[in-house]
Amino acid sequence: MAALTLPGGRAWARSAVAWWLPSTLFGRLAVLLIVAVLASHVLALSLMWELRPAPPHHGGPGGEGPPRAWADRSAPAAAGAVPAPAPPMPPAAEPSGRGGPGPRPGPPSLRQVLDAPLSLQLGLLLDICVRLAVLIAAAWWAARWLAQPIHRLASAAQELGRNLDRPPLPEDGPAECRDASRVFNQMQERLRQQLADRDGFVAAVSHDLRTPLTRLRLRAESLADPQDQQRFGHDIAEMDAMITATLDYLRGVAHAEPMALVDVAALAHSLADDHQDMGHDVTVQGHAAPLPVQAGALRRCLDNLLGNAVRYGGAAELALHDGPEQLRITVRDHGPGLPEAELARVMAPFYRVEASRNRDSGGVGLGLTIAQDIARRHGGLLRLSNAPAGGLLAEVLLPRSPGAGPGG
Repeated sequence: MAALTLPGGRAWARSAVAWWLPSTLFGRLAVLLIVAVLASHVLALSLMWELRPAPPHHGGPGGEGPPRAWADRSAPAAAGAVPAPAPPMPPAAEPSGRGGPGPRPGPPSLRQVLDAPLSLQLGLLLDICVRLAVLIAAAWWAARWLAQPIHRLASAAQELGRNLDRPPLPEDGPAECRDASRVFNQMQERLRQQLADRDGFVAAVSHDLRTPLTRLRLRAESLADPQDQQRFGHDIAEMDAMITATLDYLRGVAHAEPMALVDVAALAHSLADDHQDMGHDVTVQGHAAPLPVQAGALRRCLDNLLGNAVRYGGAAELALHDGPEQLRITVRDHGPGLPEAELARVMAPFYRVEASRNRDSGGVGLGLTIAQDIARRHGGLLRLSNAPAGGLLAEVLLPRSPGAGPGG
């Protein structure tokens, strides 16, 4: 029964605390500082009261007369003894305004504090230390308390890039945090709706484009001239490949597959076997521990890089460099490489270095773009550089921790 009533008790406690706490972040910070100052004063005064020095004993009948320490100092000094220095005189009395002497107002001076008994000095030092300790502890706890909603929002924004269907943020906490969480959830819903609309548009365009292409293919097969039939068939196949690549690129984000633990080394060897069956010289080196990735997307990313290397260099070398923080996958060819000014441009959609639009040599212009998009969806990146011994070097950096970015 206690386990059943515990959630309700927690909810009641949260509602009771939220009832008297201010709704704004500034109000909660002000309340926290006020409580910290009051607590520090109460603790300091309590400790000073507990550790206060005992009252001095006065000589003379009836308890009157100077203190014993002063009486001893006022006694005649023994022969040859060095007279003790006179104790500090108490502050001079001033008229109190009512015809009698009164104490001088104001805090004690530094000289009076230094000349005070050791017990009073220790009490003052303890007072200062207690105040500082309480204020520092309260400030540290307040910083963590106030930063928790911001950290939660930052983590949700980072996860949104990998999983658009993540659960919405809880809309609780101060007014500013509730507004930020509400706006973030609305943005996530709008993005999900836009991708759904784009998915429907891609499906409609795919259907509308496939239908006339199918009619053209059938009419091309009915041509009498075999050369014309071959030329028309080649153009139709090129149009079909360009449409497929474009629609797949647009469909990539809308249909993001879930993450799964994948043996990247086995995936690399499988790709190499497929290219070797097609007569391409592709080798694989290195080992890698399993990594949570989108298997189909990563396969397409590496296949695009291998196809690009085989097309321009005739052969491809795939290497795996595993580490505790990230996995680095390199694909190298021995082709002519790229000018330094073109290394960043070639990853733009539909951009090709070649001036000719021959797909047999230049492709559609989406292979590197898709590979870069897949690497980013995994929290990594794709880098291109010219190898020192010649050829193009493509590096895919995939972090092992979900929230960490790749290193150099």
